[in-house]
Amino acid sequence: MADYPAAPVEAGHVEPVPRRVRATLAGVTIVDSSRAKYVWEWPYYPQFYLPLDDIAPGVLVDEDHAEGPARRHALRVGEVEKPAAAWVQGDDAALPGHVRFEWNALDAWFEEDEQIYVHPRNPYSRVDALRSTRHVRVQLDGVPLAESSSPVLLFETGLPTRYYFNRTEVDFTHLVPSETVTACPYKGRTSGYWSARIGDVLHRDLAWSYDYPAPAVLPITGLVAFYNEFVDIERDGEELPRPRTHFSR
Repeated sequence: MADYPAAPVEAGHVEPVPRRVRATLAGVTIVDSSRAKYVWEWPYYPQFYLPLDDIAPGVLVDEDHAEGPARRHALRVGEVEKPAAAWVQGDDAALPGHVRFEWNALDAWFEEDEQIYVHPRNPYSRVDALRSTRHVRVQLDGVPLAESSSPVLLFETGLPTRYYFNRTEVDFTHLVPSETVTACPYKGRTSGYWSARIGDVLHRDLAWSYDYPAPAVLPITGLVAFYNEFVDIERDGEELPRPRTHFSR
């Protein structure tokens, strides 16, 4: 049994979005809607479904491909074309007259005037970064990687607790910088990634940092966290089981 709260929403759930949603492609605002819907296609987070009237005219190009009650469309702005970028919901769909975009087909997404990454923020998720005096140690194959009595604990609905360490508490002699960059809707874009070299084995992309996190999680600024899924974590003398989750940094 997991020691953190499960995602509270089942697939298929629909709710109104109270935020203005915009998205751009090639410098043009393609989406501008205050009438979007959240649709949970799986429990962890929703997608935006947007009224056709809130999509810039002429940018959707029918690709003559149907899947259930939806038809696949490309996006075209000037000379920029993105195939298989959108699904327009037909009359028999749960939300007829709405469009669901492939997230990465657009250059940028915004809730109100704040850019968001990866997917819409789940209105039922909470993310808290709390300072702690719990003693936390990270090891891999018996090799210590980090240890602290003043970590920051990041709690995110549906995910295991992430433990963030001051850089002076991390043994960088075992860490190798990586060029990986990832993003999170709640924390922002990573500024550093590391793999761990233990003997002759390189364990890729085990640790990360946010030098410029979202305002809601400022306590993690510049700190380093490790994937619980791939390292051994001991908290207050108790070894924690490695969770099985979809990953979130």
